Amino acid sequence: MPIYTLPELPYDYAALEPVINPQIIELHHDKHHAAYVKGANDTLEQLEEARDKDQWGSINGLEKNLAFHLSGHILHSIYWNNMNSPKDGGGGEPLAADGVGDLADAITESFGSFAKFKAQLTKASATTQGSGWGVLAYEPISGRLIVEQVYDHQGNVGQGSVPILVFDAWEHAFYLQYKNQKVDFIEAMWQVVNWQDVNKRYHAAKASVPLISF
Repeated sequence: MPIYTLPELPYDYAALEPVINPQIIELHHDKHHAAYVKGANDTLEQLEEARDKDQWGSINGLEKNLAFHLSGHILHSIYWNNMNSPKDGGGGEPLAADGVGDLADAITESFGSFAKFKAQLTKASATTQGSGWGVLAYEPISGRLIVEQVYDHQGNVGQGSVPILVFDAWEHAFYLQYKNQKVDFIEAMWQVVNWQDVNKRYHAAKASVPLISF
């Protein structure tokens, strides 16, 4: 029954140097991300067994495990595509001249300016308590962009918000290279943001019709 698979990286291990070294990319993708995929599939099998046997003593733990592993798989799948080598257009800021003017306008409308948005996401990512993520998400009720701190992979998120840009602030994402200087890693991440991918996710999120209205 397993249905989740580890996606291939859209670039080689060395593509994001010097921001992220090849050893981190290899370990992060091939070991950590792969573990979340396996964890999600294993939990689905355990839930199937619970349904077949009508035994629900472990339901709370199983549901928590599924949320943890599946969210880890989804966020990492976004993360790899959110990045690109500077030589291939990564980094900088979204500009109309690069075909991402709608995203640039949405950021300005939601945060006041790109600089203010950058400061908020940087601080949110660098100060996430414990393990987690800094996330730029589309909120479908108001149609605005928001910044979220995601604890672990799944906690402290707005229901219905759609992540379009994610900064991984778990230690396995940076410690081999940046040691305990998480803020330095987050600052460096802006050099490899793939705005074309973020723009694609923004338009896909906007096209989804929210099922809740007030």
